[in-house]
Amino acid sequence: MSRNVGGADRIVRLVLGVAIIAAGIYFKSWWGVIGVVPILTAAIGWCPAYLPFGISSCRTAR
Repeated sequence: MSRNVGGADRIVRLVLGVAIIAAGIYFKSWWGVIGVVPILTAAIGWCPAYLPFGISSCRTAR
């Protein structure tokens, strides 16, 4: 499993994950639990949704 989530993408995922969790807490909804998914993908640097499309936001070595 090689990394396919780059630096900027990881930061965006982390911020969105925290925002989704905060919204779930604010609105007292279990939907906030979904915010864990972008946080986990940011933490491990791999997104399974990128695989079928061959997407990678990591820098390539030149």
